[in-house]
Amino acid sequence: MPGITICIDLDHWDARANALGGASNTLAAALTAKLGERMGRRNDVDGTVTLQVVMSDRTLGDTRAIAVSFARVSVDPARLTTDLRDARAGIKKALNTLRETPDESSQLAPLTPFTPKRIWKRGVDAALADPARPVIYSNLGDVGWDVSRLDGTHCDYAFARGTRQNATRQWLERTGGHMQLLSFRLPPLGKIFIHVIAYQPGAENTKPALRELAARTLAEFDLTGQID
Repeated sequence: MPGITICIDLDHWDARANALGGASNTLAAALTAKLGERMGRRNDVDGTVTLQVVMSDRTLGDTRAIAVSFARVSVDPARLTTDLRDARAGIKKALNTLRETPDESSQLAPLTPFTPKRIWKRGVDAALADPARPVIYSNLGDVGWDVSRLDGTHCDYAFARGTRQNATRQWLERTGGHMQLLSFRLPPLGKIFIHVIAYQPGAENTKPALRELAARTLAEFDLTGQID
């Protein structure tokens, strides 16, 4: 699947988020939803885009291999480029609900090594063949120099990406494609980095095509950035 990285000045990004009545994470979620709309991932019933928001459950001293939960929220993409208030309220409500009512399925994670692969494959296929065609959004928040100077010198550019292992073209066509967006802010560099990985059945699934789609979507939010 093609993947691209978008680099945007933090001042520019935060100014647009404030102007639209949202915060940095709301704007990133809105960008995810708008890209999802452009990739044909709207719900056929109500026209919304479903975000699968990844939330970290890890605490100090937590050594679990899997320490995440997922909040699910439906967003109307029609107003996102002009007003983020409804999206912000919806995402906040979904996250609060997740905190108050933890995902019980996460308790099954320790059984992963003992579960037959065919059962996990069925579960994954069922989840990703969801008729709502959700898009995955993960926000790492602010990261500092500990991440961006691993060799002791300051980097000029950084990115992190989500992964989707063992995804064949046949599988992607059968399940309706895939899209995920991961973002993080790097205040020491004054940048926000956004990585998108996506596949749309029947479309031109190449890096140049994804770059062009991202550029058009950024322009809808009055945003500009470097796209690689």
